[in-house]
Formats: sequence, C-alpha cells, structure tokens
Amino acid sequence: MGGKVKMYRSEYNPTSDAVWLAAMPDKAPTTILDVGIGTGAVALCLHHHFPNATITGIDISENMLTTCAQNAELNACQLELIQQDIIRWSTPRTFDLVVSNPPYFTGTPKKTNPNAHHNIDLSHWIRRCIARVRPQGYFCTIVDAACTGNVLGTMAKNCGDITIIPLFGAKKTAERVLIRGRLCSGGPSVIHIGYPMNYEPILRDGLTIRNILSNIEP
Repeated sequence: MGGKVKMYRSEYNPTSDAVWLAAMPDKAPTTILDVGIGTGAVALCLHHHFPNATITGIDISENMLTTCAQNAELNACQLELIQQDIIRWSTPRTFDLVVSNPPYFTGTPKKTNPNAHHNIDLSHWIRRCIARVRPQGYFCTIVDAACTGNVLGTMAKNCGDITIIPLFGAKKTAERVLIRGRLCSGGPSVIHIGYPMNYEPILRDGLTIRNILSNIEP
C-alpha cells in the first residue's frame, strides 16, 4: 500500500490477498473482528482504511500473535488480540464487521510454514465467523476460486446483499474471489467486474473497492 502499512519479515509473510480483503468492506465499521489474524496484515490495512474502528484479532497460534503485536506497534495501531480457535471460541460478542482470509488449503503444511492451518471444514469456519456478526453487520472473505461454491452456499443461509468480485492472475479463470455479505438482509446478490490481482490502485495506492466502483458505476 505504498508504504502505508509496515510489517516485520517473519516465518509467514502475507500476500496481496490481505490487501484485497481489507479493501472489500463497503461501510465504515465501529468494531471489527479479524478471524485468523496471523501476523496482522489484514487488520493493519483495515486500520489504515478505518482508523477510528476498534479492531480485535483472534488466532490459534501464539507465535503469530506475538509477531502481530510487534507489527501493530510498528504501525502505532492498538489491537485486541485473543489466542483462541474460532471453532471453539465461546463468546456473546458480535461485531459490525467480521473478516477472514480462511485456511482453505488441503494437504500437509510446508515446513517453512508449520503454523498454517490445513484441511479444515471451511463451511464450519464460515458459519463460526458469521455467528460473530451483529444483525445487519457484514462478513467479508477472500478465498481460492475453487472454494467459491462452498462459501456462497454457507453464506446464503444467513446473509443477503452478497457481493462477489473475481480476481485474475495469469490464468483466464479467476484465482481468488472476494465475497461480502450482510447478516439478516434479503438483498440480491451482485457479481461485479473482475480485477487483476496486481491491480495497483488497490495494492499500491491504498484505495478501496468502494473507491474503484464509484468511478465506474452511476
């Protein structure tokens, strides 16, 4: 984001997925929950977009949270960090916005990233994220395109106003998909124009999806 967010190098260095996910929320939230916060890339990008929001992060990994705290300090950002498994986290708390870059990978974690979560029940993960959204609040996620049907099927049971934005790499088919839904809403689903994953207005200039769409839609 053109130097707007700084992070220490660590055993897990985020990709452009984090920047895209943080650019997806449509309205300014007061409270945010980042599920699987990792080293904090999504949360810190969200802090740039919504500096007045209170941001909470949950992750099962103590090592990740330690690095996340260091990155938050580097960016002068106050984060509430909770070491918990979202599947088992028992709380009445809800949030205006819940975001998650979920662990949708299958197979054996790489030795270079032993903390990566693999082989989870993605539908269960999404349900647990949505359970932390307040009524009329939003859930945003970014997933591998192959998981889109699974995620949409789960979200549609509780969310409306579902917004879908495909992201393209070198292939002619989408590699990632951004999805946003609103809890307890009956609004229709919308599929927007796709973007290249290396789209500089998002990655370098730090714009949001809302900024981009407002320039091409009435």
